[in-house]
Amino acid sequence: MLVYRIVQTRYATSLVAPGFAGRWNSEGEGMIYTGGSASLSCLEVLAHKSGAALNSGKFSMAVIEIPHQLLINEISLKQLQLSNSEWYRVLYYPITQKLGNQWIEERKSAVLKVPSAIVDREYNFLLNPFHLDFSKIKVVDIIPFNFDTRLKLNID
Repeated sequence: MLVYRIVQTRYATSLVAPGFAGRWNSEGEGMIYTGGSASLSCLEVLAHKSGAALNSGKFSMAVIEIPHQLLINEISLKQLQLSNSEWYRVLYYPITQKLGNQWIEERKSAVLKVPSAIVDREYNFLLNPFHLDFSKIKVVDIIPFNFDTRLKLNID
């Protein structure tokens, strides 16, 4: 299976978890976010960055291969909705962070499939750099990525 990650070009060749807090992890809990499609990965970046940073021309898309034999755990949309029907709102990050932190710490799999908070019926795939199978996940291609100037990058 191929997943996608759009990052600054200098970080595209390596699968490194910086440890910054995100929807699925608390500060200090290393986790790598990828998208199930190139377009979802683009939207995820747009959700977190804006303006001049996106127009710098310094982004690349890493195409990452997850071997088909690897176990992929999943947090279902139904499970999240039972916790809180508005789980996707930033206000409720603690709900998803708790689930992601637990998955990282338990090391049950190298990959966790989670629903996108941006696009219904799309999925992100989180990578656990602490799992023994993580070394089997490889960057197989790096493509220069430019955000189309028609995108509305400063919506408030």
